[in-house]
Amino acid sequence: EDLVPYNEIAKLQGLGINAADLTKLKTAGLCTVLGVLMSTKKELCNIKGLSEAKVEKIQEAASKLEGAGFMTGQEFLQKRKHVVKITTGSSKLDELLGGGVESMAITECFGEFRTGKTQLCHTLCVTAQLPKEMKGGNGKVAYIDTEGTFRPEKIAKIAERFGLDGDAVLDNILYARAYTSEHQYTLLTAIAAKMVEESFSLLIVDSIMALFRVDFSGRGELSERQQCLGKMLSRLMKLSEQYNIAVFISNQVMSDPGGGMTFVADPKK
Repeated sequence: EDLVPYNEIAKLQGLGINAADLTKLKTAGLCTVLGVLMSTKKELCNIKGLSEAKVEKIQEAASKLEGAGFMTGQEFLQKRKHVVKITTGSSKLDELLGGGVESMAITECFGEFRTGKTQLCHTLCVTAQLPKEMKGGNGKVAYIDTEGTFRPEKIAKIAERFGLDGDAVLDNILYARAYTSEHQYTLLTAIAAKMVEESFSLLIVDSIMALFRVDFSGRGELSERQQCLGKMLSRLMKLSEQYNIAVFISNQVMSDPGGGMTFVADPKK
């Protein structure tokens, strides 16, 4: 298996952390040792039942196990060799992306309404399941849908194009419909637990901003919205690095709210 090996949280038990505390961490979506190291002390203390002393002990044990320090450039190069590139189904787009949608990274696709963003997400649901020799990810797909645009019948047709069984492809897709930005964040915690149990190659969020536009209105709530969005993107980045998965997000281009407030042409356009 050439995925980046991750240490499951259960390994901390061998370093004196009790099983009850490990269960609390899992409930909060922290299922790997690296996931613990990626969390701040404040975040860990907010988990119900974990005191500051316990958190310090957990962090110390995690550091021992994961060795979260510096590595040489050569060691990092070896780590980068585990990166998987998933084809988009279009050779020209793959070329543009340097070989496809990369794991351990977030790839954003943006454009106006009806430019094919969701179609690309549907295609990736299939190509991510192709074997690696066919430029696939050879893993399952998690799909978070914020706009209700996921169509399984389309997936079945795309699977035919790649010579795969439509029903088998659909069985390997975990789908969730998000209704609020908070729900969207909770779903990321839920999928983290699934990623320890099964091999995933791709996580799709279509689209990342739709619910934020609804939950936060006007410029008065802009800073709060950006903070929540920053947290969401940070969580996605951490998931991609922990499990060596590709994260693909779509985003809709909206008009510039300050665009009509000036008579001077924007030099960038």
